[in-house]
Amino acid sequence: MVRGDRLGFSNGIIFLGVLSALLVAAFHGNTESLIPLYAVGVFIPFTLSQLGMMVHWFKDKPKGWQGKFAVNTVGMLTTLTITLIFIITKFSSVWMAFIFLPVVMIVFHRIHGHYLNTADQLRICLSTDKPCIKGSTVVVPVAGVTRAVLHSISYAKSLTDNVVAVYVGFDEEEIHKMELKWEEWNPGVRLIVLRSRYRSIIRPLVKFIDTVEWKTASTDHITVLIPQFITKHWWQAVLHNQTSLFIRSYLMNQKDIVVATVPYHLHK
Repeated sequence: MVRGDRLGFSNGIIFLGVLSALLVAAFHGNTESLIPLYAVGVFIPFTLSQLGMMVHWFKDKPKGWQGKFAVNTVGMLTTLTITLIFIITKFSSVWMAFIFLPVVMIVFHRIHGHYLNTADQLRICLSTDKPCIKGSTVVVPVAGVTRAVLHSISYAKSLTDNVVAVYVGFDEEEIHKMELKWEEWNPGVRLIVLRSRYRSIIRPLVKFIDTVEWKTASTDHITVLIPQFITKHWWQAVLHNQTSLFIRSYLMNQKDIVVATVPYHLHK
């Protein structure tokens, strides 16, 4: 059911196409060898579906179930006979089906378990679970005083007055320059400077966010607004570090906070 905007880009079709290509390559395009494998792959599900209908009629016993039971019994025996003929006479061509089918069944079972588990964790009680109205604290990681930062802070201040900018510095000289430049610019937002001995940005930033969460857990939602400039051409992005993407990916996978990117497009 996970379909793309165009059906040809759907996950299932792409997956099926890749596996089909691998299968054709493995058999060197010999369709005579593929036909028995195809037949077994088709008639095993046919047999199981007919058997399932037999169980259904036998358990529920609706009016006139005997005739339907007989029809499905004939169908099951017919498809089972064809399957056994192919298995006995063409085993060298169909043996991989007995590896593939159990693997697929296990994978489908695990996927089904994942969906059930996800639904259990997302389900709410309609009578007791209500939206929690809190304030908002916005954290803006900055790497300098730039138009991208200006754009992000302008947006942050339109959401709330409780905005704080965070700068991670590696040596005292560059930290001092940043503090002077920020003070001269004076955007009306407090600058928090974090010192990192090992040139790590994510670790001190996460520790700071943990502290903010601990202090405001009962009063505020935490939002991290990440400034990011977007180059005009895709290849130009390779020339710049992708720290903002790393920060976003890490926080999205580790923290229950709002993480948003504020893009600033370069036009020249």
